[in-house]
Amino acid sequence: MDKKNLRKFVRNELSKIPQKLYTIHSQMIHNKLLNMSEVKQAKTIAITISHYPEVDTIDLIEQLWKLGKNVAIPKCKHETKQMDFYIFTSFDELEVVFKQLQEPIVEQTTKIEKEMIDVLIAPGIAFDLAGYRVGFGGGYYDRFLVDFDKPTISMAFEVQIVDKIPTDGYDLAICKIVTEERIITCNNV
Repeated sequence: MDKKNLRKFVRNELSKIPQKLYTIHSQMIHNKLLNMSEVKQAKTIAITISHYPEVDTIDLIEQLWKLGKNVAIPKCKHETKQMDFYIFTSFDELEVVFKQLQEPIVEQTTKIEKEMIDVLIAPGIAFDLAGYRVGFGGGYYDRFLVDFDKPTISMAFEVQIVDKIPTDGYDLAICKIVTEERIITCNNV
């Protein structure tokens, strides 16, 4: 299955998850993630603001703040398909932009260098056990990960785990995937 059809298939599977189960499974994933040594030891964690039916990140971000973590979210530069990350401390510091994404208001947040990120939580639609992911089609994370040498983790529901992701030369694998059932150490890393 090509990436376009895989996105469509997995989105359809995600749409079948009842709201109550979505909330419960998101919390289970958060609990596993928060107990990972990579996250416990991290000072700064990069993450995105999720959109239903992705694994919820709003509650997770609030928990990370309570633990004293710096939380950074991306600001996409559409002309170059690059991202910069900004530390934010309140959801009031966000604005709705392209494709209804929530991004930091640059004047109210603090830009950080890539080297300051201790853990990157990469979004995606579908994942395989090798750590390859199908994102949303922009290639932003593949570009960002080229020279990122810290732990990369994705959160996913089990329905998002597939046998094999079709890969291109620029696709980069993530280190671990956290689902409601397990923590997968990817076999490509």
